[in-house]
Amino acid sequence: MNTFEMLKKAITAKKNRGSLTEKYIQDTQSKMDVFLMADRISEEQYTELNTMLEG
Repeated sequence: MNTFEMLKKAITAKKNRGSLTEKYIQDTQSKMDVFLMADRISEEQYTELNTMLEG
């Protein structure tokens, strides 16, 4: 499982449990920024994950 798939799975699980807190969203976005800068996720994947966190 790659970085994108792990993030997507974690976000989906949090959403399904109704536990997407503002702190979790901010922490995850910070991690995603690092993963994007390190080329661990693409810009398209970054956008998709941010969209999941927003909605």
